[in-house]
Amino acid sequence: MLFEPLFMHAAQKPGDVAILDDRGQNTWQQLAAMTVGIGALLASQTQQPRVGILLPASAAFVASFYGTMLAGKTVVPINFLLGDKEIAHIIKDSGIDTVLTVTPLAAKLQNAPLKIIDLLNLPPIAPPAGPPKLPTPAPTDIAVIMYTSGTAGLPKGVILTYNNLQADVNAAIEHAQLKGKHNFLGILPLFHSTGMLATLLAPIQLGSHIVYQGGGFRPNHVAKAIREHNISIIAAVPSMYGAMIRLKDYGPDDLKSLYAAISGGEPCAAVIREGFEKKFNQPIYEGYGLSETIGPIAFNVPGHYRAGSVGKIIPTAHVRIADEQGNPLPQGQSGEIWLKGPMIMKGYNNLPQETAAVLTPDGYFKTGDLGMLDADGYLFITGRKKDQINVSGEKVSPREIEDILNQHPGVAESAVVGKKDASRGEVVAAFVIPKEGQTPTADDLRTFCRDQGMIQWKIPRDIQFVPDLPRSPTGKVLKRQLVEQINAIGELKRADAFPAPSPL
Repeated sequence: MLFEPLFMHAAQKPGDVAILDDRGQNTWQQLAAMTVGIGALLASQTQQPRVGILLPASAAFVASFYGTMLAGKTVVPINFLLGDKEIAHIIKDSGIDTVLTVTPLAAKLQNAPLKIIDLLNLPPIAPPAGPPKLPTPAPTDIAVIMYTSGTAGLPKGVILTYNNLQADVNAAIEHAQLKGKHNFLGILPLFHSTGMLATLLAPIQLGSHIVYQGGGFRPNHVAKAIREHNISIIAAVPSMYGAMIRLKDYGPDDLKSLYAAISGGEPCAAVIREGFEKKFNQPIYEGYGLSETIGPIAFNVPGHYRAGSVGKIIPTAHVRIADEQGNPLPQGQSGEIWLKGPMIMKGYNNLPQETAAVLTPDGYFKTGDLGMLDADGYLFITGRKKDQINVSGEKVSPREIEDILNQHPGVAESAVVGKKDASRGEVVAAFVIPKEGQTPTADDLRTFCRDQGMIQWKIPRDIQFVPDLPRSPTGKVLKRQLVEQINAIGELKRADAFPAPSPL
């Protein structure tokens, strides 16, 4: 389960290159040897049932991931982009006493009571003399505890079983119709659920060649790698695709090997989706997933694609669009997205009340996201339940307003939040990043919203132009910070007086 394909490929094609990363290349035989060596080392180093991994996307991460499992232990990937407070919380909450890392990242752990295994200082690991003895975990055994990015507080540990991971990778491969030979490019960190599913679990199971760029995202290096290594699968967040659109020395011929450019992590704005296709003649296949579903549980694929949607639900998973009472809503109506299937997490580590609040007795996971299904089963994300703005009792979806603002020729990106208002509860406020060389005004944007048919009380009352937005380590806009900021500073400076009629 999970790790058997690695050793099968090592036996069938030992000299083929499995992974190319920032430190060189590793054959399938070398990768298997590293995995066995790390597994044996962990078995002798710690009695704790869980082991931390603090590594960039690399062959070392892959070998540490499967090596931890070979030792009969649970993998705890640590987001090295988090602050000291969050990392300390993960260490305490997970109960780990040992972390696999490398010298540049070990400094993040210098004050923690841990055994630090620096993989750069280990002696060379010889290939195993024969096939390794593989453990036989039960499907319900815990394989990974993946911590959320902590956008709404301290990170929560998502408990994922062997069956969760295996079910999702099987369904994703079937859904994406991945047949034949594929080369994967890994630019998302492997502590990220999409990165783990799309650029570790899936390619290892398929026996595919993986190119990892773990030293930081550089759009020109991504385009170059796609061209030079005939990359056919790439997974990224929308802002990465947005940066690639601005490349001047690359065009359609450089990305012609792509089978699917997958986008996840946050909504992909139409301006990025359309700009990428125009520049490279390649669609972006938007998907949807969470740490609690171990990555994409719905995504567009070649041949089954609907612009603006996040695709259809993967095999063995089910979706319910629910009203406030949990009743199913008909097609075309927006409600909370509930998900069910063998890939849904077991629960949150040490958080029984939070677990009970999101997992229903009949097995559905209440995502907190809002969405709707069309007549053909494509899922559209319409917002986040907790992000909705309440203007005099009327609910406003920030994404609806952002989608219109982002269509303005002078807007690169926007984020809409609610601002406290004594008479209406909340009013709509917007933070806007202008496009380079463009200087739209607040009045320009309000006029544009009106011209698009936006209802008067949905038009942002306050608009602030900013060079960037606060983001999580995985690129998500931290709207909680924007809400705190806008309510702390009071009225934003406005270009003109703007009446705020009641929607009632």
